[in-house]
Amino acid sequence: MFADMLEKDKDPMGQAIAEFHKKGRAVKLRVFSSMFYEDNIPVATLFREFDGMPRLEQEMLKRAEGRVLDVGAGSGCHSLELMKMGKETVAIDISELSVEVMKDRGVDARCVDFFDERFCEQFDTIIMAMNGIGIVGRVERLPEFFKRAKQLLNAGGCILLDSSDLRYVFENEDGSLDIDLAAGYYGEVDYAMKYRTVQGDSFDWLYIDFATLQMYANESGFECEKVADGDHYDYLACLRM
Repeated sequence: MFADMLEKDKDPMGQAIAEFHKKGRAVKLRVFSSMFYEDNIPVATLFREFDGMPRLEQEMLKRAEGRVLDVGAGSGCHSLELMKMGKETVAIDISELSVEVMKDRGVDARCVDFFDERFCEQFDTIIMAMNGIGIVGRVERLPEFFKRAKQLLNAGGCILLDSSDLRYVFENEDGSLDIDLAAGYYGEVDYAMKYRTVQGDSFDWLYIDFATLQMYANESGFECEKVADGDHYDYLACLRM
């Protein structure tokens, strides 16, 4: 089941990206969750260039090979860096506003959902930066995700993704964990965003620890390698058919 495209009056991130692209500045993009205190995303970070990207993102872009699909591409910052490297890149996002910005920046961008099987092009690498695997929402949808990835990947193709193990949120000083096993997987988070007066709907977002990712990947016929660890419970993984 694929998501509807975001309507402009329900797309706070798209509004923020469009304003920054037009004016070179934007106010804070507010982020809400039942699990965390209110936070915000500095919109300028969505337009960062290679030198301003975290080490794991830089390594992800370096490792991308062949024809590349950038999933949940936002402002297109990762696609643009891949293009600078001479790599053929297609970007997709469910935000019409974001896709308009990417096209204006010279990116081959499509307003389409990853899970929409009407999108049937072939790629050698799928990148999912900034915890792009979050679009899966819940762990039980991972088999569906891997099935869809197989449809989009050429033989021998790979997925490059970064994510985080949220166990640190529940860890006590003595190392024990306050995780309610009856509440479902601890990396399943709900989010909502607001930009100026534009309020988005709540959505599910998944952070996944490497061991769980590897288990689901292997069950779906993917080899799963941890390429590198980040600085704060995050990691970069390569999954290959």
